[in-house]
Amino acid sequence: MEHSLPQIQTPWRTATLVACSVAALELVVLLVLGVALLAEPVSRHVTQAAEQKVLGPVVKKPEPNPSAAAPLLKRAQTSVIVLNGNGRSGAAATAAERVRGIGYTIGSVGNAPRTDFTRSLVMYRPGHEAEGKRLAHDLRLKIVGPLDGIKPRELLGAHVALVIGE
Repeated sequence: MEHSLPQIQTPWRTATLVACSVAALELVVLLVLGVALLAEPVSRHVTQAAEQKVLGPVVKKPEPNPSAAAPLLKRAQTSVIVLNGNGRSGAAATAAERVRGIGYTIGSVGNAPRTDFTRSLVMYRPGHEAEGKRLAHDLRLKIVGPLDGIKPRELLGAHVALVIGE
């Protein structure tokens, strides 16, 4: 079936097609310019981020503390007080035997002021940091520090204190 109405050409149809073609061409030009202008900075940033992730941050080694460079006392000369900080019966005595087996002198064995220590630790009196660090290294303990919560007189002459935790 054929239509009997004549085809009417409207000027707006041609104008619309021309406007859409110009807009599409402008979009392509803007995209090309955007990629050309942003590609290098983005590429540089991605490259730096990748290098940093692969190589990792540069970590400086801490300067050695000259006062703690080497222990002044030998293991047999270092007196250790072993304190039970977990509340289990016999924990300090068992640890004292292990410390004695490594070569240290056991000053005394007793209970810590608290029994809620979750980890074992080594504390040292002033001037015996190196001995404290050596004992912690020998026992594979990571927590080492100066006396905290214990007075030097409570060490009964010992150089370092070992507090047994869970």
